[in-house]
Amino acid sequence: MSALITTDVAEAAAALRNGGLVAFPTETVYGLGADASNDAAVERIYTAKGRPVVHPVILHVSDVAALDTWADHVPDYARDLAASHWPGPLTLVLERRAGLGERAAGGSSTIGLRSPSHPVARALLAAFGGAIAAPSANRFGRVSATTAAHVVAELAEVLDPSTDRILDGGPCDVGVESTIVDCTGPNPRLLRSGQVTVEQVETTTGRSVEAADGVTPAPGTLAAHYAPEARVVLTDGAGVDDLLAALGAEHPGATLGLLACDVVTDRPGVVRLAAPVDADGYARVLYAALRAADDAALDVVVAVPPPDEGVGSAVADRLRRAARGTMAS
Repeated sequence: MSALITTDVAEAAAALRNGGLVAFPTETVYGLGADASNDAAVERIYTAKGRPVVHPVILHVSDVAALDTWADHVPDYARDLAASHWPGPLTLVLERRAGLGERAAGGSSTIGLRSPSHPVARALLAAFGGAIAAPSANRFGRVSATTAAHVVAELAEVLDPSTDRILDGGPCDVGVESTIVDCTGPNPRLLRSGQVTVEQVETTTGRSVEAADGVTPAPGTLAAHYAPEARVVLTDGAGVDDLLAALGAEHPGATLGLLACDVVTDRPGVVRLAAPVDADGYARVLYAALRAADDAALDVVVAVPPPDEGVGSAVADRLRRAARGTMAS
């Protein structure tokens, strides 16, 4: 076991207070956390991940009271969203209170806030007593971590056992990152899809959700992201055989993997990476399956996204970005 791993929440909270980094579980993915009020500690997140300094990170907070601590001019509909969906997998982007969180915000005038529901994350927030700045606990642009072992594989080389910790809380329940909603305008804007759906946001707020305008910065919104080493190619269920044949002809000897719901059956000679029964299951296994493809040194992953509704929309979004990321690499 890595010397970085602990199950002791008090130990992890002490590491945060001392300026260390702590990877911790949320219901979505593992985050790489630092004291949000400690600019030097937050800077270490960027260095450890290889993250561009202008790319903001989310602040994880205990409850809705944090809205008025970190944000200014909070609209009523944002308060409604927090009241209805916190704790949970929803990030609200708001106008940042001057003088606070500038480093975590990547210098932006906005700040992303979320209250996680994972019991270990909540225990850590309570023990620490402040906000925790935390993007996903992986190298920038790569596959997110949904277990402590994934964090070790991604970041053990750049974390310091004398100051940093990985708080093991088991596998994440949701498996894909939070929904991000921009609350700086008259209507909410969807910046990133997640388990909380557009329909839920509209029902809660009584307002139509607008498309992202490309102006407000937010994590995980690059066109190419969440990418394994293996090339990811998308198709629908009916196109699997034709695509596998084309890939085999184009790349003789290539090792191929298949990621799809269980209604898509196995193919001879193709490594089956996962066969979830529904979109929720697909979300939970998505990143582990992409990591398994790299562990098996596969050349190509053929992925059939789930129906583009509910959390399936988030899974499809991550797969599209992963496909663009592997095309670009």
